[in-house]
Amino acid sequence: MAFSLSSLGFDAAFAAALEPGCTAGRVSRVDRGFCDVLAEDGEHRLPWSGTLSRAVSRDPVAMPCVGDWVAFDTAVRAVLPRRTCFVRAGVRPGDSHGQVLAANMDVVLVVEPAVPEPDLGRIERLLALAWESGARPVVVITKADLAEVDLGLIAGAAPGAEVRAVAAPAGEGLDALRPGPGETAVLLGRSGAGKSTLVNALAGGAFMATGGVRESDGRGRHTTVHRELLLLPGGGMVIDTPGLRGIGLHEADEGLSLAFSDIEELAEDCRFADCAHDGEPGCAVLAAVEAGGLPERRLASWRKLRREAEWAASRTDARLRAERTRQWKIIHRSMRGRNRP
Repeated sequence: MAFSLSSLGFDAAFAAALEPGCTAGRVSRVDRGFCDVLAEDGEHRLPWSGTLSRAVSRDPVAMPCVGDWVAFDTAVRAVLPRRTCFVRAGVRPGDSHGQVLAANMDVVLVVEPAVPEPDLGRIERLLALAWESGARPVVVITKADLAEVDLGLIAGAAPGAEVRAVAAPAGEGLDALRPGPGETAVLLGRSGAGKSTLVNALAGGAFMATGGVRESDGRGRHTTVHRELLLLPGGGMVIDTPGLRGIGLHEADEGLSLAFSDIEELAEDCRFADCAHDGEPGCAVLAAVEAGGLPERRLASWRKLRREAEWAASRTDARLRAERTRQWKIIHRSMRGRNRP
C-alpha cells in the first residue's frame, strides 16, 4: 500500500532536512533495532544504521520513535528534526536521559477516566509534559456515561487546556477530538483509562484490544503493549500508548510554567521575585490560598512537581559535566600520544 507523504504530515521543513540520496518515511512502530516506516512506495521494516545505533547508545533521545520522520535507504539513517515530542524521564534507576514516547504530534490527549474519581495530580503531571512537548494539550474525561463529572473542577487543574467529556461506546463527544487530515494526536494516560476504546471509536472499528479495570484496586489492565501510529478514516492519525504506571518529569520548566499558569500569574504580585511560596512575607500565592482563590492541593502539587523537575535537572547537569570531563580526558590522552618522541 502506497502512502501520500503530505497526508502523513510531511512538509517543506521536513524535506529540507532530508539527507541527499535518502527517502523520507514516517515511523509507525519501533522494535529492538527495527522500525516500521510508511513511505510513498509502501510500508518498510528497516534496521537502524550503525551510525544511528551508536548515537542512540550515547543518548536514548536520539532513538527513533513512533511519529518520527526518518531518512532511509536500506536502513534508517537519521531521524529528522522533531517539530514536537513528548519526553519523560528515563525509567531505569540512575538514568538521567529522557525517553521519547511520541513525536511530531499536533495534539496531546491526556486521558483520565470518570470512574474511579479523576486524579487531578496525574492530570497536572501529564499536562506539564504535554505543554513541554510543544503540542496542544486536551484533557479527555472518558466513561462520562458512568458518573457525573465536575468539568469545572477539572478545568481548574488545567488552565489554558481544553477539557472534554466523552462516552466513547455511544460516540458522544468524539467529533471535537478527531484529528483533521494530516494531523496527529497522541493518547496518554494510565491503564484502564479508556484509551484503546477511544481509539476504536475514533477509527470506527476494533483496531485495538480493550480491557477492564480490576475490582480489587481499581487499576487497569494493560491492553496496548506497544506504541503505534494508526491511520484514521478522514485522514487524521492517532498514536496509542501503553498505560503509564509512572511518568517522571524531564526538562519540563516551560511545561510546568504553562500547566500552573495560574500560580505563575499570582507570583508576579509576590513581594520577592524569588519567592518560593513557602511562608515568605508578602506572598501573593499564599494569600490566594488563604482567601480560597487557589486550592491548597494545587499549590502542593506545584511544589511536588517543581522539586522533581529541579532534581531531574541536577542529575542531567551532573551527567553533562561527567561527559565533558570524559571527552577532555580522551582529548588529553590523544594529545599526549602525539607529543611523545
